[in-house]
Amino acid sequence: MRVGLKLCSEERTATELVADAVLAEQAGFEFAAISDHFHPWIDAQGQSPFVWSVLGAIATSTDRLEVGTAVTCPTVRTHPVVIAQAAATVSTMMPGRFFLGVGTGERLNEHVTGERWPPPDARRSMLREAVGLMRELWTGEQVTHRGEHYVVEGAKLYSLPDEMPSVLVAASGESAASMAADIGDGLIGLAPDEELVTAYRRDADAGARAYAEITVCWSDDADDGTQTALRLWPNAGLPGAMSAELALPAHFEAAAELVSAGDLRTIVTGPDPKPYVDMAGTYADAGYDGVWFHQVGTDQEGFAGFAERELLPEISGLSGSR
Repeated sequence: MRVGLKLCSEERTATELVADAVLAEQAGFEFAAISDHFHPWIDAQGQSPFVWSVLGAIATSTDRLEVGTAVTCPTVRTHPVVIAQAAATVSTMMPGRFFLGVGTGERLNEHVTGERWPPPDARRSMLREAVGLMRELWTGEQVTHRGEHYVVEGAKLYSLPDEMPSVLVAASGESAASMAADIGDGLIGLAPDEELVTAYRRDADAGARAYAEITVCWSDDADDGTQTALRLWPNAGLPGAMSAELALPAHFEAAAELVSAGDLRTIVTGPDPKPYVDMAGTYADAGYDGVWFHQVGTDQEGFAGFAERELLPEISGLSGSR
């Protein structure tokens, strides 16, 4: 199983994210996933730099680390033509080690330009068309397109990598997993859901990747870690549909008033490596090829050292039951 680190744009400044990527490479993580948000979930998280600027700096500060977005919404706030150019440019700066994670997005980030927030079926249709458009642009041919959702007039990308970026698609249900297999090169899941991964692999190409995120708060005391997670990442305790539909950090803060420490049971905390390894094992058993850890809070160095010493050797050897 591959092991990665989350570069959390909602909690870290642009400069800190670059330093975290360097730290991940030095600690032995194979890859990193960076969030692409306009807003943080709640004000206490405090940050949200422009991901494409950060990726350029990461490209010139690392040598081996694979990095991908988790995830970019190429449909409402940002036109897929712009994302196609951005992804191609980053791929020229880190050849063979960039992937584009995409999803249908959240109102939190996508409403800011004043565009209508579409219902879920329309968002899936928009994502399908957007990925097709990006792949067409990555051929280097001039593209004119008049589709159901997008119009493109005589667009041609000139700065192209030798190897196009892989597209990983976020999915949380069987129909979304089927679409991910159809339009993407990999899956980003939200839970150790064997049925989801099985549905994806049924239609996916051989060798397609399936990744997921594990949220943790490593600390010397498990209770302290839980309280840090409750203060900085209470959105983990909110239902998925709510996460897609609320518009402002203030709305998430109001909803988070209903979240208790008991609602964050999936967040691993404390100094004992076993719960971290066991949690990764549930994803391996579900059929995932890799996980990335999101360390909540400021102690990124502490977690990286813990991972290097105690987690990476154990988790990288997991193969699951598939």
